[in-house]
Amino acid sequence: MMLADYLLSLAIWLPIAGGVAVLATGGDDRAHVARPLALAISILTFFATLPLYTGFNPHTATMQFVEDAPWIEALAIRYHLGIDGISLLLILLTSFSTVLVIVSAWIVIQKKVAQYLAAFLIMEGLMIGVFSALDAILFYVFWEAMLVPMFIIIGLWGGANRIYAAIKFFLYTFIGSVLMLVAFIYLYYQSNSFEILTFHALKLGLTEQVLIFLAFLAAFAVKVPMWPVHTWLPDAHVEAPTGGSVILAAIMLKMGAYGFLRFSLPITPDGSHELAWLMIALSLVAVVYIGLVALVQEDMKKLIAYSSIAHMGFVTLGFFIFNAQGIEGGLIQMISHGFVSGALFLCVGVLYDRMHSRLIKDYGGVANRMPVFASFLMLFAMANAGLPGTSGFVGEFLVILGSFQANGWYAFAAATTLIFGAAYTLWMYKRVIFGTVANEHVATLNDIDAREAVFLTALAIAVLVMGLWPQPFLDTMHTSVEHLLKQAMTSKL
Repeated sequence: MMLADYLLSLAIWLPIAGGVAVLATGGDDRAHVARPLALAISILTFFATLPLYTGFNPHTATMQFVEDAPWIEALAIRYHLGIDGISLLLILLTSFSTVLVIVSAWIVIQKKVAQYLAAFLIMEGLMIGVFSALDAILFYVFWEAMLVPMFIIIGLWGGANRIYAAIKFFLYTFIGSVLMLVAFIYLYYQSNSFEILTFHALKLGLTEQVLIFLAFLAAFAVKVPMWPVHTWLPDAHVEAPTGGSVILAAIMLKMGAYGFLRFSLPITPDGSHELAWLMIALSLVAVVYIGLVALVQEDMKKLIAYSSIAHMGFVTLGFFIFNAQGIEGGLIQMISHGFVSGALFLCVGVLYDRMHSRLIKDYGGVANRMPVFASFLMLFAMANAGLPGTSGFVGEFLVILGSFQANGWYAFAAATTLIFGAAYTLWMYKRVIFGTVANEHVATLNDIDAREAVFLTALAIAVLVMGLWPQPFLDTMHTSVEHLLKQAMTSKL
């Protein structure tokens, strides 16, 4: 057997095994060993995911790099992995983001260093497992196991209210997922299999589909998060350390949206159409109302957290208008949001490391002391506002384009995010960066160092490449999206 036959297993288990190895380095007196080891493993994992892209055939919708072996034979549960053009991009985003998080924590984390880095590596493997699993129980195991490292990250390295935020995060996401498991068990009894692709072909009545859709909605809406089950996210973001916020925004939120594409649309197409009005309404509330909520935030992290909810509303809107532009726009928005929100949280982390404050009022005139940093933050702020030429524009443009085909009013409501996004992002930027030096603390700031320049430059390149040349991303996903759309538009009644 060739190593190429096990690329997905390598991408999943290399960081998990690496995380255990980092843990084994010992206490903080061995942090000088844990840090380079963790970085090496994250870089190796990133390189292990690259052949998935170079060897991927974008002209077929069938699953690729498939691995299939019996796991729990008595229940027909299998270790079944495979990816299409939708999951491939999310896996690459995961491995890319983890490298940057390890770099960002190099100096900042001084206590329980090995445990911190190991938690991110183990979580990386579990997240890649979510995007690769083709067996429902395997998917569920990865989905739930991933909560544990994030719970620990928030609970141990978070802010003053970290325990409250960690428990709220865990309970919201765990309880919603229980209904998803119930749906999986029902589908198993209908098909005698836990294979996700078998679920796709299953004939179901409308009532069954609606109930299964609602069960999936309970799990995926919390994870996205959609309004009104979004309240755990601002708390989790504010209390989480910078790396936790980056992974939460860049990857974890995408799993809920991914669930809609992998389960809700192909398994319950009639139920999805029946309840599309609800999904569109909840999405537009997130876009408009949460955008207004972001305007009044005084904490930079909380503002970016609410911005994430508004942008993810764009994603779910794109999925439930049932056309290719909408779904592809939603997917592009997911990848772009991973870059942009990750970059914004890292920028807040850069300031917090120096000033130990996230409050906008404590800043002002930062550009006078940190001109290079101010330039990076300007780019990411513009991308967050959807400026043409940045990644933030591409997904929003495609979703608005798709919305026009479905209903002009959807497009009109969705387009308000461009206004609100510019308003809250640029207002924050103006108060933090521009003007005279606000106080003696700002007067002592130093510009970014080489380590910070590395991860901000990497994200700046990603934002600009995706904004100026989105075609490779669209080409990768197009055939898979067309296949998914055909499934979603084919009645099972």
